[in-house]
Amino acid sequence: ASLGHDRIAGLAGVARAMFAAGFRPGEIVHNTFSYHLTPGGAMAEGGARALGCPVIPAGTGQTELQLRVINDLRPTAYVGTPSFLVVLLDKAREMGFDTSSLCKALVSGEALPPGLRDRLEAEFGIQAYQLYGTADLGLIAYESLAPDGSVCEGMVLDEGIIVELVHPGTGDP
Repeated sequence: ASLGHDRIAGLAGVARAMFAAGFRPGEIVHNTFSYHLTPGGAMAEGGARALGCPVIPAGTGQTELQLRVINDLRPTAYVGTPSFLVVLLDKAREMGFDTSSLCKALVSGEALPPGLRDRLEAEFGIQAYQLYGTADLGLIAYESLAPDGSVCEGMVLDEGIIVELVHPGTGDP
């Protein structure tokens, strides 16, 4: 099944996940998800726009060019994989680019281990939260902030998703 443009642009759930991660209307979002052969970039952009955030459609690669854009446009939020965020930050440090405007991230596409989350916070001042989604369904679940500012344990399941747990290989509930 194809994920139509209206479905991608209207993903209010992605906007909800961004809000839960601390994104607020008007903040510039640096989107490094791919815009080709996967709807990740379009989904993240649709969510950011639904929230009222301007988007830098950076996509993947071109690390030095992306660092120049971050240095010049000063986005406060990042969406993409956690590993590419680390690549950008380490390269910025090496090359002298200023990425200090980035203070929050919503990451997906791979795991965010506790050690990496801690490193992003301690070394770069970035609070990172996870989103779990797929190309065919979009948002499935996301992390959120607790009242004390810490990460809530577990994830919030999108209200439009019905989850069924089955035994691998048999399909039995």
